[in-house]
Amino acid sequence: MNNPLLKSFNTPHQTPPFNEIKAEHYLPAFKEAMKQGREEIDQIVNNAEKPTFKNTIEAMENTGKLLNRISNIFFNLNSAATNDTIQAIAREVSPLLSEYGNDIALNEDLFARVKVVYDQKEKLKLTPEQIKLLENTYKGFVRQGALLSGEAKARYREVTAELSQLALQFGENVLAETNAFKLHITNEADLAGLPAQYVEAAAALAKSEGQKGWLFSLQAPSYMPFMKYADNRDLREKLFKAYAFRANNNNEQDNKDNIIRIANLRLEKANLLGYSSHADYVLEERMARSPQKVNEFLNELFEKAYPFARKEVKEVADFAKTLGFKDQLQRWDFAYYSDKLKTSRFKLNDEMTRPYFQLDKVKEGIFSLANKLYGLTFKRNTSIQVYHPDVEAYDVFDEDGSFLSVLYLDFFPRNSKQGGAWMTSFRDQHKDNGVDIRPQISVVCNFTPGSDKQPSLLTFNEVTTFLHEFGHALHGMLSEVTYESLAGTSVFRDFVELPSQLMENWATEKEWLQHVAFHYQTGEPIPAGLIDNIIAADQFESGYSTVRQLSFGFNDMAWHSITSPISGDAINFEKAAMEKTELFPEVEGSAMSPAFGHIFNGGYAAGYYGYKWAEVLDADAFSLFKQNGIYDKTTAASFRHNILSKGGTEDPMTLYINFRGCEPTNEALLIRSGLVK
Repeated sequence: MNNPLLKSFNTPHQTPPFNEIKAEHYLPAFKEAMKQGREEIDQIVNNAEKPTFKNTIEAMENTGKLLNRISNIFFNLNSAATNDTIQAIAREVSPLLSEYGNDIALNEDLFARVKVVYDQKEKLKLTPEQIKLLENTYKGFVRQGALLSGEAKARYREVTAELSQLALQFGENVLAETNAFKLHITNEADLAGLPAQYVEAAAALAKSEGQKGWLFSLQAPSYMPFMKYADNRDLREKLFKAYAFRANNNNEQDNKDNIIRIANLRLEKANLLGYSSHADYVLEERMARSPQKVNEFLNELFEKAYPFARKEVKEVADFAKTLGFKDQLQRWDFAYYSDKLKTSRFKLNDEMTRPYFQLDKVKEGIFSLANKLYGLTFKRNTSIQVYHPDVEAYDVFDEDGSFLSVLYLDFFPRNSKQGGAWMTSFRDQHKDNGVDIRPQISVVCNFTPGSDKQPSLLTFNEVTTFLHEFGHALHGMLSEVTYESLAGTSVFRDFVELPSQLMENWATEKEWLQHVAFHYQTGEPIPAGLIDNIIAADQFESGYSTVRQLSFGFNDMAWHSITSPISGDAINFEKAAMEKTELFPEVEGSAMSPAFGHIFNGGYAAGYYGYKWAEVLDADAFSLFKQNGIYDKTTAASFRHNILSKGGTEDPMTLYINFRGCEPTNEALLIRSGLVK
């Protein structure tokens, strides 16, 4: 077979030739790449020379390059442009990849060579980055079972193989359940309250599916506006319950048994490796270091935020009564009445700001921000092949004009794409025989698409989401390391959100908003009064949003702090974990865990707290920009040099102190959030 995945890519910047790659190419390519990877490992193991950093650690770092390339392409598409064929291949190849990984991690002869080098690390005169690579390599073996033997080693293989399959199945079930439900409206009166663009989008969705009337889906650009604006309370309840019961409907896509099985297998894996819980295992390699520290952190913020959250929910309930609402405030009422309260209090809502946030203008504004801070420029490159017509590709250049990165932008929802927003890469930055190999970075979102009548106009939340994911992209694009496994976002999970959350701060800065917000029809700049209202509303319901985030963190820690296997009902388990954070009446049987992709299919197991942890870092870091000027090039250069360029080459607290001059405290976050009395 003439397989493009197995050839050198004769494309701009060696980007993936998406137009040539067919589904049938993947499985043979995976098998050939694993065969080559095993041969590369055998060469290291069979090397007659004594183990050295170069012939063992660096040699290992350079194995599996072909497999990495194919995996990055395939699994990125499985998230952003999947289909039944790709999903079937994923199910077939995942256990093969688990077996491949285990064959390396559990190779006793290979580990013996690594250990020889590790044991003499003090004598080797290595650079800090080389020391980090050596430590990561050694720990990677130990944390993947290298010290196991006999039955324990065999069982470890079984557990990891099953976990990879369960995670895939989890994600497929959530996507299927998200796509399966549509709220079909045929009575125009049921659209009352909804702004015109959402009605138009719903009509277009219905037309695309051969139906009359209007369709609303569980995708965020359809679901969120309906919950916020639709006057019909019964329909809000119906849509809310469809969302809250995803993968929890006692059908073939139900995830309740899956998540119990995943949690128990993660515990068993941790026990095999000598840890009392999965959280203990994970947090050994995080800034927080221990479950105790995480729980102390979550509880400290919870105690500060919960009184504010209760007060904020009561304010919404009381305001709803002034509008004639006579029932008890339910979850499907909160966004609706909260938005009306915000409009009343601050003369502000999404529909007032949306006309000023045209996607193309926001994109230009974010590009301009990257230019002001770091000197970057962006040029659309239509000769780079993309995996879907919606995707745009850019060449990114540094201040001196040198090529820095490829950037893919994929903005709009579709049935083949998972929900949410994320940054990923098709290739990470590294050096190959002294040649700087530049990265290929992708930002994937689910923004409100345009229509025949107007371009894509973003909510304020979508603007901050764009800034957030672009912060991750900068982390990838500005990487300046030697080893690919340490590049860009390859850092501790509770540190990785610092660059992304830092970028969100510009969304409430008048200087930046004046530069990006122009009315899509008239070209008029956003009124100064509206900017003032955006800034004034920045702390609106910060207690509520903080407690909501903390509830996810408590739930995550509960699933992954178990020290004995769970039996029984997954919904009751979640309820106990989140009980103290509840602010609304219980909706019997609803749950987030069966669709909580971050922790069951996304790498945030025992790590969801990291969003709040990184908020402490970003609030503290941005206070330096506020002090020196939000476009201060010296501060930006320091952040680039000490944080963005370094990837995972040093301990993150060391990197942070190098930038800030001291360790962070909660104070800046509490002040920014208005959670201090």
